[in-house]
Amino acid sequence: MESLFSHLAPDSEPQPEQSGELDPVVCTVVVPSPVAHAFMGFTDHPHLWWPMEDHSVYGAGSHVEFEENLILETADDGRTSIRGTIDDWQPPLSFHASWYLGSTAMWSTELRLAFRAVDGGTEVRLVHDGWEGAEHPAQTRANYAADWPGVLERYVRFMGGASE
Repeated sequence: MESLFSHLAPDSEPQPEQSGELDPVVCTVVVPSPVAHAFMGFTDHPHLWWPMEDHSVYGAGSHVEFEENLILETADDGRTSIRGTIDDWQPPLSFHASWYLGSTAMWSTELRLAFRAVDGGTEVRLVHDGWEGAEHPAQTRANYAADWPGVLERYVRFMGGASE
């Protein structure tokens, strides 16, 4: 009897399915401050360090703030844009947000920041993933992989750290 699969080439083997998953963007910086101060600098004062000239919906003159469970950008004329919603808030150690800058909640990614004491200050670890939730996953990931280091460098300088 002939094999039911005789039409397959003899060296054909099933290949594992490609998941299409994109790796998280992970950035780690150290600021010369205690954990609570580092957390407050990030969450209470982003209007003082966030690079609005390059990373903004409304441009220079607007500001970012954490307000209740939202991360908002407010234009100088009062218009607002929700950058994300806080899903888990654990001050001064961490927070998690659904992040949808320049889009809508329908196209959100996941942003987690963790703050931990290390020699010389606080390590701040940013993990941005959930790219399948973005409208254009690969391009969105590439943009954030390029942008987060510069954004975090501004935060480090604001907190008194040396720029790289």
